[in-house]
Amino acid sequence: MLLIETTLVTQAQADSQLIVRVLIEGAIGAIMLSVIAFLLSRFTRDIVGRSLLVILLFAAAGAYFGFAAGILPRPNPIWLLIELVQVIIFGTLVLLGWRGSPYWIAAGWALHPFWDAWHYIGPGQSFAPMAYAVACFSFDLIVAVFIILAYGLGLLGGAE
Repeated sequence: MLLIETTLVTQAQADSQLIVRVLIEGAIGAIMLSVIAFLLSRFTRDIVGRSLLVILLFAAAGAYFGFAAGILPRPNPIWLLIELVQVIIFGTLVLLGWRGSPYWIAAGWALHPFWDAWHYIGPGQSFAPMAYAVACFSFDLIVAVFIILAYGLGLLGGAE
């Protein structure tokens, strides 16, 4: 009995360490994206950096659609529909911010972690890779904070 308990504790510790590592990797990726988007917006035109942020949120949302489509032996049509709807919702948010207020883009990135969590602890875990959902969680939040700070502090968003 003690061996089983020890094994469970050891597995839980390993899982926790893996989650922390994946969250850190997501954060590093988000910082890299934020720096690139900042530099593009600052030294070319703001729309260039925004476009990168828009495209990557489309890709992040689209990845879950891809995961749902990859269920074997056949994709579940309900999951495909749910994932398609979320791509449309997040796509609408970022497109509103593409040429409009950048806070729409920030809203998309800030809301996407809820979708990530649903795929990590909810029914979406049946097809979404744990590492993607966890890394995406920290990635999305940091990108949202970057957008809010960069535009809120006036560092980006000057005349085109």
